[in-house]
Amino acid sequence: MTRYVVMGVSGCGKSLIGAGFAQAMGLRFVDGDDLHPAANIAKMRRGAPLTDTDRAPWLAQVGAVLADDATVVACSALKRAYRDQIRQAAGASVTFLYLRGSRAVLLARMQARPGHFMPPSLLDSQLATLEEPSTDETFVMADIDQPPEAIIARFQEALR
Repeated sequence: MTRYVVMGVSGCGKSLIGAGFAQAMGLRFVDGDDLHPAANIAKMRRGAPLTDTDRAPWLAQVGAVLADDATVVACSALKRAYRDQIRQAAGASVTFLYLRGSRAVLLARMQARPGHFMPPSLLDSQLATLEEPSTDETFVMADIDQPPEAIIARFQEALR
């Protein structure tokens, strides 16, 4: 199984960790931010959280990208239902690499990236939406309060 989603709320480092993990594993990396419809990006820029309806075409696109083997996608995948949609659209098993962090660390990271379409004001709505993976899902969790190299190594070790 070589389909992975690096998941977590905004600011957790999905893009950085996803790209590093993909490179370390010799896999293709796709940033889920690049798969959002323009309307979703515009809505988030305005500081409005996405609804399940807004997310549906995006999640379908994430799953379609994962239909190709040897792929890593950075995608928030906040709810169990979203992860189910991704797995269904991928038509294959997907392992979720969950980046978990405290609100304080996440907020500091979001505030340090000016110009990103996701404003820090949306962090609380992301945290409220988050449903951590369940024991019946295939996932590995890492705390974001450590260097990226350590997180990537943790994921690699857990998947061996």
